Amino acid sequence: MSCAVRTGIPGGKPVSVTVNGTAIARDAIVREMQHHAASKPIAAWQQAARALVIRELLLQEARRLAVAPQPISDADGRRETDEEAMMRALIEREVTVPEPDDETCRRYYEHNRARFRSPDIYEASHILFAALPADAQAYARARQDAAAALAELRSQPERFAALAQAHSQCPSAAQGGNLGQITAGQTTPEFEQALVALAPGQLCEAPVATRYGFHIIRLERKHEGRTLPYEVVASRIAHYLRESVKLRADAQYVARLVSAARIDGIELAGADALRVH
Repeated sequence: MSCAVRTGIPGGKPVSVTVNGTAIARDAIVREMQHHAASKPIAAWQQAARALVIRELLLQEARRLAVAPQPISDADGRRETDEEAMMRALIEREVTVPEPDDETCRRYYEHNRARFRSPDIYEASHILFAALPADAQAYARARQDAAAALAELRSQPERFAALAQAHSQCPSAAQGGNLGQITAGQTTPEFEQALVALAPGQLCEAPVATRYGFHIIRLERKHEGRTLPYEVVASRIAHYLRESVKLRADAQYVARLVSAARIDGIELAGADALRVH
């Protein structure tokens, strides 16, 4: 039987949704909506309806093939319902997912080495002259104070810790401005951009503006990241490739069920709509 899908939201209002003549209860769709974040209620309703249509398709097929439920429990003791067990067993039975071999995993590793590199670690110190950009007068004064302190440090770099303790409005002032170890994403973008441009022992060329005020930054040390050996990440790669293939295979299987079904009241199209939830 070819797929017959009738558009589901005439006038912006939900209509009856059926799968091969079996109706999806509206209250079930409403309950399912809590699991589908969306900008508008009607979008959440559509997503919930699609999820329940796929669920009903899988259950109908499981019953047709006489798949017996054998519920399992997870590590926390949560037990599947009979319907969940039937859908899982159906997918396991009907969808074949090949195991990625070592050659495939190694090829992925070679083509994606950057993903398996540990991050660079920076040991840095700073002096913060705090001010909010919205306060123009305070912001200008903080810029001037930071520039004066930076000029002093040009001639007397050994005074960094003393100036941090005297002027910095960051808790790190108590440690002479020392921030400890920093990796990408742990500071503001402006701070990070200035930091990564420095050589060990180097001061920033000019005070660095962020939403917190103006910073004088000094890079103390840099520990270069390293690429993890293939042997360390091989199992992770195999798991990722296996799951990627499984997602595509599951979606293709659901697409075949959809193409053979009569679905009224909601449209199913695209990989996201056909995902097994």
